[in-house]
Amino acid sequence: MTLRALVVDDEALARSRMRTLLGDCKAPSASVEAEASNAVQAMEVLQHLALDVAFLDIHMPGVDGMALAQSLRTLPSPPALVFVTAHAEHALQAFELEALDYLTKPVRLERLQATLQKVERFVQSRQAPGTYLDEKEVIVIQERHRTERVPLSEVIYFKAELKYITVRTAQRSYILEASLGELEERFADRYIRVHRNALVARRALRALEKHYDSEEGEGWAVRLQGVDELLAVSRRQLSAVRELLAA
Repeated sequence: MTLRALVVDDEALARSRMRTLLGDCKAPSASVEAEASNAVQAMEVLQHLALDVAFLDIHMPGVDGMALAQSLRTLPSPPALVFVTAHAEHALQAFELEALDYLTKPVRLERLQATLQKVERFVQSRQAPGTYLDEKEVIVIQERHRTERVPLSEVIYFKAELKYITVRTAQRSYILEASLGELEERFADRYIRVHRNALVARRALRALEKHYDSEEGEGWAVRLQGVDELLAVSRRQLSAVRELLAA
């Protein structure tokens, strides 16, 4: 796939460098179909061209990249948004605007290639009805040096650990500052409370087993698809878990 791109930056040298880097990318490749030095020019371009991805600088004279991103969301078929900036402090705000990625200058070719792979998946999913993840189907993880959007479909469980939540996928664990109660309310159709400290994906439930816990003694635990560990089930939630497994 060759992705059609728009590069928006008030510095001509920065646009030229991005064009060169995109030209060096392979599988998927990208073609810069248009450039813009400000938000107004960018909107004019997108009124007439259907593009796959827009690379936006944040700090520009007049309307900045964040405000432009808000405007792009009003388009019938907006491009994937990728912010390219020398400033890392806007990463969380960028992902709240549903940006697909956030690149810091100077952009490395390997990092840009990984971004294009995300864009390709975004474009392909949008072409398949009903498969694009909306804001409610993504967990935004803010770590020390990066921000990542984790698809909810990959999250096996949420577990409260002191002052934070462990978000567990089959590949790794993330740390999230959130309330387990808020997560339960938000994702009640997909997750079930098995203990005061844990929500598990309904789709991941595989078995209910007798289990001995050093703190709570004899009890029950659930076995989940995708992870080896067992999660304790409280007496209060035992019947609900049994009913779900029997359904």
